[in-house]
Amino acid sequence: MRILLQVPGKAMDEWHAELARTLPDAGISRWPDVSADPDYALVWKPPAELFAAARPAKAIFNLGAGVDALLAVTTLPKDVPLIRLEDAGMAAQMAEYVTLAALRVFREADAYATQQREVRWKPRRRLAHGKFGIGILGFGVLGRAVAAALLPFGFPLAAWSRARKAMKDVATFAGPGELADFLARTQFLVCLLPSTPATRGLLDRATLGRLPPGAHLVNVARGDILVDDDLVALLDSGHLGGATLDVFRIEPLPPEHPFWHHPRITLTPHVSGVTSIADSVAQVAAKIVRLERGEAVSGVVDHGRGY
Repeated sequence: MRILLQVPGKAMDEWHAELARTLPDAGISRWPDVSADPDYALVWKPPAELFAAARPAKAIFNLGAGVDALLAVTTLPKDVPLIRLEDAGMAAQMAEYVTLAALRVFREADAYATQQREVRWKPRRRLAHGKFGIGILGFGVLGRAVAAALLPFGFPLAAWSRARKAMKDVATFAGPGELADFLARTQFLVCLLPSTPATRGLLDRATLGRLPPGAHLVNVARGDILVDDDLVALLDSGHLGGATLDVFRIEPLPPEHPFWHHPRITLTPHVSGVTSIADSVAQVAAKIVRLERGEAVSGVVDHGRGY
């Protein structure tokens, strides 16, 4: 079996070593060294010339959870199965990040930090668990992991997805017709949606305005789902209480962007879920083995839906 590996930067050596260890019988070439069309291509934000020079015969694996950048490559062959990573160690990291943000907001850590700087001793009235509804926007592998991590804390949990899904002790909503009801009960909104034509710009003034006064937004999905100016306007008006942002339309975030210094925004540099090379290669290798046996695999991307 022939595998073409393309990863930008210095990570190529580590990906190559792990892949060779996991699939020792595979012939692995590294872009741009291509002598023949591969059976499989393992890529991360590849240049358009890659697919013009090498057409994978059996499948293309995207070495990340989001496939929006890859779907934008004009030379991407539409008739070759495109397979995304479904976890690769990111679910636990996302659950940690969101849980930390939720508890920080619920226990008002930022307010107490401000009081410390002002040398003020003032216990605040505790928020009630039952009034701190957490809503998860996007309920795939990562969304379910986040819900499972939050369940022990006793918050009312809800999830919204394109098609209805079920999970014990989580109220589920589905489709555009149920989005407003989902938002109305959500005091802490977690965005885990993929970036698709249907989701880009979804978190605008109208959508976020349906959240209850004082609600908090967490975006760990894609930056283009959020309309930046609308978020700032809702924070400045007081309708939203705060936001925790890990992803942005432009990365790195430009120094002049208002998010950097907004008093109600906490931001991190896209670190909520970092791809584990070992876990990713193990997942890809297992799927290649199944494909070689003629078996079906999960994670196949629907080009029309964008994920």
